Amino acid sequence: MSVEENPTIYSVASEAEVSISTVSRVLNTPHLVTPETRKKVLSAIEKLGYTPKAAAQAHAQKAFGRVGVLTPFFRHPSFVQRMRGIASVLAVNSYELVIYPVESFEQIYHYLDTVRINRRLDGLITMALPIDETTVKRFHNRSFPVVMIESDHPEMNSILVDNVEGGRLAAKYLIGKRHTQFGFIGDGDLPDYSLRPSDARLKGFAEVLEASDLLLLPEHIIFPAPYKVHDEVKKLLDTPNRPTAIFAASDELAMQVLMIARRKGLNIPGDLAVIGFDDLDFAGHIGLTTINQQLDESGRIAAEMLMKMVRGENSKVQTIKLSLSIVERDTT
Repeated sequence: MSVEENPTIYSVASEAEVSISTVSRVLNTPHLVTPETRKKVLSAIEKLGYTPKAAAQAHAQKAFGRVGVLTPFFRHPSFVQRMRGIASVLAVNSYELVIYPVESFEQIYHYLDTVRINRRLDGLITMALPIDETTVKRFHNRSFPVVMIESDHPEMNSILVDNVEGGRLAAKYLIGKRHTQFGFIGDGDLPDYSLRPSDARLKGFAEVLEASDLLLLPEHIIFPAPYKVHDEVKKLLDTPNRPTAIFAASDELAMQVLMIARRKGLNIPGDLAVIGFDDLDFAGHIGLTTINQQLDESGRIAAEMLMKMVRGENSKVQTIKLSLSIVERDTT
């Protein structure tokens, strides 16, 4: 079939050799369609350049007035703080914010495959999600603006946090406090479809300790599932050679370490120093020493970048790395 000037849903059905109702299901209820059929229909849509009528009308007017955010961690406080930065920019530009929480690979690629076709958005921000080559190509073919936070691709605009460097900062800081026994707690049971920043933070932390001839014992490294944090931390603090300093890969984990340590009667920071990562709002209230990763700022920059892309002002691909800093408080 030759490419039509104004392809319709009938054209897509014919190209993919499926019914019109199947095309509709792929766009609206993909879980009712087999992966093979879904792939055929999406390929036909891309080949023909099909856009649903309502979306075509909005594109002709140059704007839907809506921006989407795709994330696996929409309940996490760090997500909320990033969203605060995004929302502040969208409000000034009179754009509506639509959140797409994901809980499986299937959901991710359903959103990524259909968001540029029938979700009626002007652009998309992804958080802590990888995007494959096929999807990148489809976004480019549709000239659909996308900004990635915490992940990158050479052809996509992105905002990055150097998690390895964050681990290095934590180690150097604690060494400077003259600690010699260290522990690490990371996020366990993270879904396969998300990135794992805890791994990178541990990597940087361990590198600096090793370079300084200081040991991070395997039994002092834990990645507990959320429902096992209390038991795992308690076990760590009960070891005869327990750490005198713990680096938690998030402020939420650090707060749990502090609660458990205090229940055991440990003095903070005399018996145990604790440093977190994120600098969430509550960190200041509980006096937590932590690593600030500019959560609000990363959301603001991502949204400003996306708005420029939507207006056609930003054609050069950019990767922005945000600086990290230690915020010293009472727990170290």
